[in-house]
Amino acid sequence: MEIQQFYYDNKIVKKFLYATLLWGIVGFSVGLLLAFMFLFPNLTDDISWLSFGRLRPLHTNAVIFAFVGNAIFAGVYYSLQRLLKARMASNFLSNFNFWGWQAIIVAAAITLPLGYSTSKEYAELEWPIDIAIALVWVAFGANMIWTILQRRQRHLYVAIWFYLATFVTVAVLHIFNSLAIPVTAFKSYSVYAGVQDALVQWWYGHNAVAFFLTTPFLGLMYYFVPKAANRPVYSYKLSIVHFWSLIFIYIWAGPHHLLYTSLPNWAQNLGVAFSVMLLAPSWGGMINGLLTLRGAWDKVRTDPVLKFMVVAITGYGMATFEGPMLSLKNVNAIAHFSDWIIAHVHVGALAWNGFLAFGMIYWMVPRLFKSELYSKALANVHFWIGTLGIILYALPMYVAGFVQASMWKQFNPDGTLTYGNFLETVKEIIPMYWMRAIGGSLFILGALVMLYNIIQTIRKGSAVVDELAEAPALEKVSKHRTSGEGWHTWLERKPVKLTIYATIAILIGGIVQIVPTLLVKSNIPTISSVKPYTPLELEGRDLYIREGCVGCHSQMVRPFRSEVERYGEYSKAGEFVYDHPFLWGSKRTGPDLHRVGGKYSDNWHLNHMYDPQSTSSGSIMPGYKWLIRNKLDKSDTEAKMKTMVTLGVPYTEEDIANAQANMTEQGTQIEQNLYSDPDFVKSYESDKKYAQDNGLPFVEMKDREIVALIAYLQRLGTDIKVKDLEALLINKK
Repeated sequence: MEIQQFYYDNKIVKKFLYATLLWGIVGFSVGLLLAFMFLFPNLTDDISWLSFGRLRPLHTNAVIFAFVGNAIFAGVYYSLQRLLKARMASNFLSNFNFWGWQAIIVAAAITLPLGYSTSKEYAELEWPIDIAIALVWVAFGANMIWTILQRRQRHLYVAIWFYLATFVTVAVLHIFNSLAIPVTAFKSYSVYAGVQDALVQWWYGHNAVAFFLTTPFLGLMYYFVPKAANRPVYSYKLSIVHFWSLIFIYIWAGPHHLLYTSLPNWAQNLGVAFSVMLLAPSWGGMINGLLTLRGAWDKVRTDPVLKFMVVAITGYGMATFEGPMLSLKNVNAIAHFSDWIIAHVHVGALAWNGFLAFGMIYWMVPRLFKSELYSKALANVHFWIGTLGIILYALPMYVAGFVQASMWKQFNPDGTLTYGNFLETVKEIIPMYWMRAIGGSLFILGALVMLYNIIQTIRKGSAVVDELAEAPALEKVSKHRTSGEGWHTWLERKPVKLTIYATIAILIGGIVQIVPTLLVKSNIPTISSVKPYTPLELEGRDLYIREGCVGCHSQMVRPFRSEVERYGEYSKAGEFVYDHPFLWGSKRTGPDLHRVGGKYSDNWHLNHMYDPQSTSSGSIMPGYKWLIRNKLDKSDTEAKMKTMVTLGVPYTEEDIANAQANMTEQGTQIEQNLYSDPDFVKSYESDKKYAQDNGLPFVEMKDREIVALIAYLQRLGTDIKVKDLEALLINKK
């Protein structure tokens, strides 16, 4: 038997580890800043690029794709080489993966605070960056598959199954969800509209959680937990059932994010059914992970690495029990749009992803630098501080969610809402926001302790860039199943077939759910009175997207008595046919806005955006003063309308030709409405005089951004007349 020598590439693993540590601290810090903004809403007053709406997607992208993403790559590059007994096939592709991914993160860190956003949850980055993501991801997958084909280990271990499923599924999700028509270098519109866009987005959004935050980490769990415990995986058969059932069922569950919305009922119910079924494979994986530690519990008590991994797997179990529970309609009716969801998400993010990443780092670094961990005591300090931080973060958010749901739905004996003012619910949960900020502070403190511990470990170690290894050459065997060889054992030595079967498994659910919604007209009944946005309203909608308003406000009134009483008639699918993208939102820090049109005066909206506390005492919304000062950029309006025509929005050539005149006319009307407020007149004339006296350019109010935003807000929900619904002409072709 020929024994071959080769070298593992440790350099690429170290690069991703360093990036994980760096971006972890950055992502956690931005999250902590956002937590304190709930307590001090004007903390970054009048700094547009530090506003809550722009920083929130930066936080989610930094934690998911920068911290967790780099941790995935570090773990995969380390484990894959050792499981295959082969060096990564291409140093170029490995480095392209690393530097390309860091460039994408930097691009996100620049563009999101500047307001370049698609507004899609976990997919906010604009089209040039989306293309870059696809290229880098394909490079990662090509390098992985190429390495598999050059392996010296015949059978693919369970971790690699999860890595392959992650690669193909994330590629499919990212490409289809990101389909858009560019308008400019950093502006595009989704090819999907309204209900269809919502379904595709949450097909992606839920499965970004499934196939970026879950399946790769399950693969890492199957490698690092047995390694750290020095024990084999509990059950090989359970790992097979876990893998195939998980990847098949997970892809169907996206619609449970859209229960009681305008999504067709059949799609909602399908999502509920598969979400409930998802509990079985999820807990199968958790049980397989925890029972791998059987007989090693004494080691768990003394080894901080295993402590982190036990809490991580437990957090995975909690989150994957709660997910199916939240998909039940009666539970979802309470939890959706509330802080309960924030608690749920962060149990998964902080415990499952965060703690497993920390455990991996503590395990890998001493081995990569041929040294002992600098301080086990500090690692234990990190563990306990981090665990307390998770508890103090999650529990108050659960309480806040229950309080919100209860207050939103309460009625007086006379049939009126007990808490008619939305702000009453906000004021009630401020103490919970304080506790969350404290919990987040503890979590990041633990991460800083880890950073110090790792730096000291690296300093006392010695770097081994290329680690010498040896293994027997892979001998050729029959392509067919041999006598006594199980079907799955045979499949494990057929990486191409395994990848194809995994791809088929994940495509079935997506095709069944999405294709009928896109192609069958009866799923989205059209309403004749619903018209496209005017040019000024379209510009205002883009400002709404730029400022991240969708992060705090929903535009979806559900068919509940409490919501109809509070906001107005429940939302209809046909009202969103010109919405590219949809803006239904996923959290109500503020009230729903779908029926806000005509509810307040133009003056109220201007004052509310300038100083929310002046119109709504106790509001935790920050001011958006720059909207009142900034001149509206109208240079791309016609291009935006032409793009919308491409997407099926019925603007005529005359509409496009007259766009500038129509914007001036509508803006002038809003400007005149603002003149009804003496305080506005006084301030406006003072600004005008100051500009004239100092030779400065003066922007007429009708040409400012706030006017476009007011136009959009005053349009919302006004296309249908609630008192005359029977008269609507509904086309159900």
